[in-house]
Amino acid sequence: MMTGKASDPALEPLIAYLQESRGLDFRAYKRPSLRRRIERRMIDVGCADFDTYLGFLEAHPQEYVDLLNTVLINVTAFFRDAESWGTLAGNVIPQILDATPTGPIRLWSAGCASGEEAYSLAVLMAEAIGIENLPERVKIYATDLDEVALSNARAAIYPARALDSVAPDLVEKYFVPVSGGFTPHRDVRKAVIFGRHDIVKDAPISKVNLIACRNLLIYLSIETQAAVLSRLHGALTESGFLFLGRAETQLARSKLFEPVDLQSRVFRKRPQALKRGSSGGRATADDNQVGKLSPPSRLTEDLINLSPAAHIVIDTEWRVVFANATARRMFDVAESDMGQPLRDLVISYSPAELRGRIEEVARSGRSMRLDNVENRRSGQDRQRIAVDVVPLYTQQARHYATALSFHDVTQHHRLRIELQEAQERLETTIEELQSSNEELETANEELQSSNEELETINEGLHTSNEELQSANEDLRASTEAASEYRRYSESILRSIDAGIVVLDMHLNVSSWNRWSENAWGLRGDEVVGAPFLTLEIGLPVSKLRGDLQTVLREDQRAVVRELEAIDRRGRRMAVRVTVSPLVFDVDQVHGLVVIVEDMSERRRAEDASGQLGRLISMSTNQVYVLDALTLHFIYVNLGAEEKLGYATKALRQLTLFDLMPDVSSGQFAALIEPLRKQQKTDIVFETRLARRDGTAFPAELCLQLLDHEAPPVLVAMVHDVTERKILAAPT
Repeated sequence: MMTGKASDPALEPLIAYLQESRGLDFRAYKRPSLRRRIERRMIDVGCADFDTYLGFLEAHPQEYVDLLNTVLINVTAFFRDAESWGTLAGNVIPQILDATPTGPIRLWSAGCASGEEAYSLAVLMAEAIGIENLPERVKIYATDLDEVALSNARAAIYPARALDSVAPDLVEKYFVPVSGGFTPHRDVRKAVIFGRHDIVKDAPISKVNLIACRNLLIYLSIETQAAVLSRLHGALTESGFLFLGRAETQLARSKLFEPVDLQSRVFRKRPQALKRGSSGGRATADDNQVGKLSPPSRLTEDLINLSPAAHIVIDTEWRVVFANATARRMFDVAESDMGQPLRDLVISYSPAELRGRIEEVARSGRSMRLDNVENRRSGQDRQRIAVDVVPLYTQQARHYATALSFHDVTQHHRLRIELQEAQERLETTIEELQSSNEELETANEELQSSNEELETINEGLHTSNEELQSANEDLRASTEAASEYRRYSESILRSIDAGIVVLDMHLNVSSWNRWSENAWGLRGDEVVGAPFLTLEIGLPVSKLRGDLQTVLREDQRAVVRELEAIDRRGRRMAVRVTVSPLVFDVDQVHGLVVIVEDMSERRRAEDASGQLGRLISMSTNQVYVLDALTLHFIYVNLGAEEKLGYATKALRQLTLFDLMPDVSSGQFAALIEPLRKQQKTDIVFETRLARRDGTAFPAELCLQLLDHEAPPVLVAMVHDVTERKILAAPT
């Protein structure tokens, strides 16, 4: 590792401890800046020197997080330095889209902190290509060392003040209000991938169109800055861009980058001449560093390609420099993958996570073997392989590469599993046989005893069988009778011209007859079991709540109420509801019976009868109602009272022929005899009727016998014919 500065004896043990225990390498950081930040934490926790602080770190693991937050200055904001972001939007992003009109676009936010910079890049890309295309075309890799900052970035909830630097129209389009602040739009978040990454020692993300690495390099030593810039140069595409911070102008003044907008700190990658060996290795033209691999001879390569095992070689820069034919077939390694970082290939984590193993082998200098690793191959059976990770050394014992060998052990694994399963089955079978043998001996003794018992039981069964047959016949007869009674009861309920609803003790519907179905539009299977008071029908059941509870709890025999209702066709109807208790033999209430009768026709008939009576009563024409047997007056209307001069009470003491001075009772009886014998429906005749004052007037009477009344009555319609005139046609 390049440090560039003389080591600090007091600080170095602490740096070494952080590297060994936490995997965080601060050796590349500028010593004065690093020392100041650590001393700031020492003051906060009350440690006088580095040794004391080292002990404090060992005793308080949480202090590591606080130290990391102090050393790694997570200063960021949305669209920080607005002019620079304007250059990206107006100049850089259009060039990226021109260079990649349809393909995927890869951006990298190195040192992303809490994610504002990564989401700012996503918003700019959404403005350029449309948010609906963003998740499919754009991948933004946001990396940082600080896991706490990454957790906050993944949560992506920012206070309202954090969006002060974002244009209002962008806030409205790309941010959603949530509890605690705002969060980016779902498609914006889907385009950003967060991960932990050490830009100093981890292999860079490759084939990137734009890298935003703002105000991160200034904390590294000069040698480390040069190394990181070289890595970033290699990670970019041939037309890629580098976006640095305000304080990093001098860092990009090298042969690797050319300025696009120096004030905005935007640079373009300068292409470098490349050479490629026959093995697929890749290096710069002036790269003659010690330790680079030389291509194998044609004979050696052919021999390795014939090997049934897959072989892949990784150089010390973690680039794939060789893969034999078997490896290319097994892991889909293409010629274009030669010289690419291992982390960009699927083989780095599938079928096994190899990067950690390679680091361990390089560190320890010892080979490592991974047995029985599952390899999933698309469209093929699962494969089991063994992986050998072997370090390669020069004659001077210098590590220059790592060889990965993959051996197919699927058949061996399958045979071992089959053998193990066979052994387990055999052991299980032996145990089962031994147990079965003991059980058979016991069962034999029990069978002998049971045989005697069975003979006794058999005799009892013959007797029981006869009794069961008799009971079965009785039960069949009872079942038939019950079925017949049930059909009979259901027929009665269906034929009753009223609604019959049976409720249980909880006022749930137990029975619902056909009249109720037709009236309210609900089938029995829809309402049985439902609370009666919650039914949404035309009958206002809520008005019956008090009556139902009264009959159910106070043992009142019946309650009758008249209500207005609306049937399922929307027709208004007057109903009479009778609530009665459902009583069994012991006179105990087991529920309620609700009878709903349609009183609409009866009420209309009563209203019509009442109106007719009023009309007849007030008519000036005379109407007499007589007892058909005695001929006494029963009722006369107001017109008759006024004409005869008698009140109805006085007339009830008289007969009709008492008012006929010219007709005897015998003559009148003979006159109405055809009516009594139903030979005629009515009789019309003329006579004189006497008034109370002794005067008489000529009248025409029309008699009609109504024998269906109880008692039968004679109805007489009487007209005064004193002023009768005959209208004749002129001659």
